Amino acid sequence: MLETRFKVAILLTVLVFASLPIMGILRGTTRPPLEEEVMPVSDETPSGSAATEAPIGDEMVLIPAGPFARGTNVGGYDEQPERQIFLDSFSIDRYEVTNHQYQQFVAATGHRKSSPPSRYAKNMTKMRGVNQPVVYVSWDDAQTYCQWKGKRLPTEAEWEKAMRGTDGRLWPWGQELDWAASNRAHVNDGFEATAPVGSFKRDVSPYGVSDGAGNVLEWVADWYGEEAFRISEAQNPKGPDHGTFRVLRGGGYTTTGIDVRITSRSKMVPDFRDETIGFRCATSATEGGASVQAERGELKRQRETEPTENQNNRG
Repeated sequence: MLETRFKVAILLTVLVFASLPIMGILRGTTRPPLEEEVMPVSDETPSGSAATEAPIGDEMVLIPAGPFARGTNVGGYDEQPERQIFLDSFSIDRYEVTNHQYQQFVAATGHRKSSPPSRYAKNMTKMRGVNQPVVYVSWDDAQTYCQWKGKRLPTEAEWEKAMRGTDGRLWPWGQELDWAASNRAHVNDGFEATAPVGSFKRDVSPYGVSDGAGNVLEWVADWYGEEAFRISEAQNPKGPDHGTFRVLRGGGYTTTGIDVRITSRSKMVPDFRDETIGFRCATSATEGGASVQAERGELKRQRETEPTENQNNRG
């Protein structure tokens, strides 16, 4: 009797499983939900206030020759040791290269645009302002742009000195971490992604160079070497002769923790492009007189911001 019931139970189980495909066919199939439609990235400036914003000028800052403290003994292994490095004078862009500036380069040369794959285009709609930093550029894209401008990418040492000054500070504004001083993650600063360059008045180096601790990570000229700070020259170091990764410096709008300190080093393969990576350019003192032009521009800016004689005489 038990054996008969057992056989019946097995038979019913087999019939149930065998009927499932047939039941699915009779009921019809349910289509999977459609992926959210992704609009292509437009070359046009977004509407609204960003559309009427005047593009910033191509301004450079002269960094005088002399020593500075590179690296830190309180950071990661590849940031050590802290030591004095001497650099010749050079000039560096005050701001990260903007969308407007890069689009001029694309229009003049036919170089590829800074657009991401279409599946990421939705994020880019928040990052197309004329004065927001250009992103989705590879190391080669950045270097080619700088060459078109008669410039080059800054060396890793130049970038750090321009952002840090000579007093060994860990952030552009000083020695203490300030979570709201730069455009970074988990801070309610009014920006969903990148900000127009120069928006954060405290994220400015002693030399007046902006956005070193936030907005976007920046390509520099050097190949990455974990031991680079230990074995490099003490004057005008340029990093390893070859490698797999190029160095990225600075913090970005997605950066968390204390990794925004100026001594922090990141690395990535040169052909990588991402919405968190941009760049700025530099020139040597002997390249096209750019340093002289930067010095004149700085003097002009200082004169424009100085109070007039009548203002000084006001009671």
